[in-house]
Amino acid sequence: MIAELGHFSLVLALGLAIIQAILPMIGAARQDDRMMMLGRPAAYGQFLFCLLAFLALTYSYIISDFSVTVVAENSNSLKPLLYKISGVWGNHEGSILLWVLLLALYSALVAFFGRKLPKSLHARVLSVQALVGVGFYLFMLLTSNPFNRLINIPIEGNGMNPLLQDPGLAFHPPFLYLGYVGLSVAFSFAIAALIEGRVDPAWARWVRPWTLLAWVFLSIGIVVGSIWAYYELGWGGWWGWDPVENASFMPWLVATALVHSAIVVEKRNTLKSWTVLLAIIAFSFSLLGTFIVRSGILTSVHAFAVDPRRGMFILLFLGLVIGGSFLLFAIRSDKLRTGGLFAPISRESGLVINNLFLSVAAAVVLYGTMHPLLSDALFGIKSSVGAPFFNLVFSWLMIPLVMIMGLGVHLRWKRADIKGILQRLRVIIGLSFLAILMTLYATRGGDIMSSVWLGISVWLLLSMLQELGHRIKLFQVPFRNSMSRLRRQPRSVWGMSLGHIGFAIALIGIVFSASWNLEVQKVLKIGQSLNIGAYTVTLKNVIPVAGPNYSAIRGIVDVTSKNGEHYTAYPESRTYITSATTTTEGDIKTSLSGDLFIVIGQNEGQDMWGMRIYYKPMQIWLWIGALIMVLGGFMSLTDRRYRVGSPENRKTRNGKAGSGKTGNAKTANKASQRSKTRKEAHVH
Repeated sequence: MIAELGHFSLVLALGLAIIQAILPMIGAARQDDRMMMLGRPAAYGQFLFCLLAFLALTYSYIISDFSVTVVAENSNSLKPLLYKISGVWGNHEGSILLWVLLLALYSALVAFFGRKLPKSLHARVLSVQALVGVGFYLFMLLTSNPFNRLINIPIEGNGMNPLLQDPGLAFHPPFLYLGYVGLSVAFSFAIAALIEGRVDPAWARWVRPWTLLAWVFLSIGIVVGSIWAYYELGWGGWWGWDPVENASFMPWLVATALVHSAIVVEKRNTLKSWTVLLAIIAFSFSLLGTFIVRSGILTSVHAFAVDPRRGMFILLFLGLVIGGSFLLFAIRSDKLRTGGLFAPISRESGLVINNLFLSVAAAVVLYGTMHPLLSDALFGIKSSVGAPFFNLVFSWLMIPLVMIMGLGVHLRWKRADIKGILQRLRVIIGLSFLAILMTLYATRGGDIMSSVWLGISVWLLLSMLQELGHRIKLFQVPFRNSMSRLRRQPRSVWGMSLGHIGFAIALIGIVFSASWNLEVQKVLKIGQSLNIGAYTVTLKNVIPVAGPNYSAIRGIVDVTSKNGEHYTAYPESRTYITSATTTTEGDIKTSLSGDLFIVIGQNEGQDMWGMRIYYKPMQIWLWIGALIMVLGGFMSLTDRRYRVGSPENRKTRNGKAGSGKTGNAKTANKASQRSKTRKEAHVH
């Protein structure tokens, strides 16, 4: 009964999505307020019915209702409650339902928070959101119904992929999908703008926070997935250029470019067509990544043959959404006239150049990800594009990108004095070169590219700190005044500074961890030791242990460092009961200087066990930097500019308030002070 209730709720949600897609769009064309207003209640109702369907499927997992096909195929009664719940989105059907739920949630949020938007724009945005939803509802109900019943009900389910039974993978997909689906709002705003033929700073002000929110969630999802890969897979790495990883990285790169491009539209009323195009590309990458990964195309180019209906529907849907949006852009982009001009040396130019590098980087990832598929499908040639290709290309793409990032924050809008800026940054430039030389000396002329990357990371970090110090006039006015100016900085400035500082810190962690890591693989007899870096590792014993739905062997390993530090590590190798799949649970000792990563392998006989030990210097700084970036995104989202509505609304309110004299004088004085602070800060 619960499954039927969920299925019926999805059908009702589809009906409301169709209403939301059609009537407000017609109302906007006719300027009919009643029809345009239908979008809001339809969005609320669609979300409620979709939530009811999701809760119904979750309940089926919790009670282990194996009469539901996806529950029988992806769960069992022995799983802990957390993994029963996360099993809802740990499969194709459930993940599509989660996508649709989040799409309905974003539609409801746009309906609620977009009440200050012009009515026609608001109606068209909600209609486009619903049109995307209609496609997903039809795909789910016709080819991927999560509520299908089994005639022959099994006593026990097949269980879940053991690698997914981890807290990191329980939270990774929801955050990733919040980012994927969040880009649908920017896409809807872009399509609505193309239909209306108008993009202005008010439009950019509405698009930017939604894009930034999606970027934050994408960042969290990617980082959580990387941390999971680092400690769960036992290979000592956090990024392998796997197609699944690339599917999330492509929209992240384009969303990063979109956030910066929207700044230019908001501040200078230019780059309109480019910003709209980025919004379309970002969501197109989200759709492409979701469907390709979930349909299994990247693991086998013949995946469509397994379910021809699903494959054909995917191709048709992608063609309609992506092809249709690009066609509309080609037809209507001439209506988006450019505003202000800017000099070749200016902040606008810096943002444009960085956007180009980010876009090219996304294109490179797309090529590397899709090349094996296209090569096999078109020419029948089996090929692969691995990490060496991506690492080589990205090294050369990211070097100028990071250099311009460090320089761009010092540039003024419209026109900048490059000589004066370089003069101000001469000390930082010198320190960056010094970092390269010191690294080469310390590594006795080791990898030059690693030293260059470390120097560039130092350049970006010091450049951002110097820029923040310049804002608050550090060492130019009394320290108390500098701290006062620091507290008064707009939150968007804090967000920009934290985002770039976090990126620089993450880069430093990446360079150290990837370039100067140590790895030892050896078969040890109980009682034997090995040395790695400053550590001595001794295998003391191996014992069997039992988990809730797995059995394991646990190593007892003594670790002693040269500075006298001593602790015991407990790496495990687990075998799950339902699938007989073996996974590794490495023991990781984390410190600010580096991680010691210990993995126990197979029994080689006569009390001898395979051991893999890694030392990853500065690894935690990657996670710290990523956390600071996310914090910067959230700080920017709390900026006052995103809470006061569009400039037109503010202007109207100020005009109405203009009848009072004394109150207006105070208000004008405060506004003047705020304006002065913004001008001094050159708000990013």
